[in-house]
Amino acid sequence: MWLRRRLTSVRHGLDVLDRKLRILRREQDRLARNAARTQAEWTAACRAADEWLLRVTRLGGRRAVRLAADGRLADVHVYWADAMGTSYPARVSCALPDLDAAAPLPITTALVPARHAYRAALRAGLEHAIAAEAARIMTAEVALTNRRIRALKDRLLPLLEEALAAVELSLDETERADIDRVRRISGSRPQPADRLNSDRQ
Repeated sequence: MWLRRRLTSVRHGLDVLDRKLRILRREQDRLARNAARTQAEWTAACRAADEWLLRVTRLGGRRAVRLAADGRLADVHVYWADAMGTSYPARVSCALPDLDAAAPLPITTALVPARHAYRAALRAGLEHAIAAEAARIMTAEVALTNRRIRALKDRLLPLLEEALAAVELSLDETERADIDRVRRISGSRPQPADRLNSDRQ
């Protein structure tokens, strides 16, 4: 009975893991597409930012770049989602320091669009970073779920089925031996009708 219950549990676990794997694979495909899209956007944003940086350095030199950097930092928050018990980064918010309207005029007019281009590149980089990490996490979870399914199907399930078959065979043999023993015992003793006949004689 214990083996039968264990087999039922393992088969139920395999069904659950199969369902989980299907859902995770759909999520993995979606996240992989998202990572590819955000990588293309980030690459394009970096290319645009580099072009603006080249213009700034041509017009104002490296000094213009140093003066444009005010040292303020961006505030980044990552929000997580869950799919079948697997947590992964789902979205990111980025609060950039305000461009001070009262600040002195830039050394070169290319600094303002360069700042905007680098802000866009930062946002695109953050989007790609969480998309790539989410795809990596989901790929690892799919691989882990696959290993669990293989371990149950290839190792535990056959062992339990083999053990159950051995127990059932042993029980059958014991039952047959008991039946044979009962037949031998009942065959060697005189039947009640035979006893009555011998008493009458």
